[in-house]
Amino acid sequence: MHRLQAEPLDLAALLAATDSADCGALVVFGGTVRNANEGRPVSGMAYSAYAPLAEKLLAEIEQDTLRRFDIRHCRIQHRTGELALGELSVLVVVRAAHRDAAFAAARHAIDTLKQRVPIWKQEHYPDGDSRYLEGVPLSADGEQPFRMEQDAQDSTG
Repeated sequence: MHRLQAEPLDLAALLAATDSADCGALVVFGGTVRNANEGRPVSGMAYSAYAPLAEKLLAEIEQDTLRRFDIRHCRIQHRTGELALGELSVLVVVRAAHRDAAFAAARHAIDTLKQRVPIWKQEHYPDGDSRYLEGVPLSADGEQPFRMEQDAQDSTG
């Protein structure tokens, strides 16, 4: 099961993959494409990512969430490509024995994803215009931001 995918997200598959008789708490966060942002009507959204890094970081966030919280399962999936209004763009599924840990872990997972994973959002508008949304500066450790342009220059010499 891929964490980053162009196909529609399958909540039923994530629920089945994380099913556990010892878990009394299930928290599901789903992010969908909404019809407006900052007062401007939105007609759709395109998500793009550097897949190898995004997959790696999503797996790391799952593992970090499992270490930090008293939970049994954490699974994250994010869409890429063109999405229509109302389509799921991200799913976070957390299972734990108790609800407090499950809620805290789910919030940690989605907040960390927003901080660390290189996924870009391009809004489309009814007038035909579009723009990439300004995101949170990516950080290697959740604290020190780095610039993608500088890292690209550093890796090329």
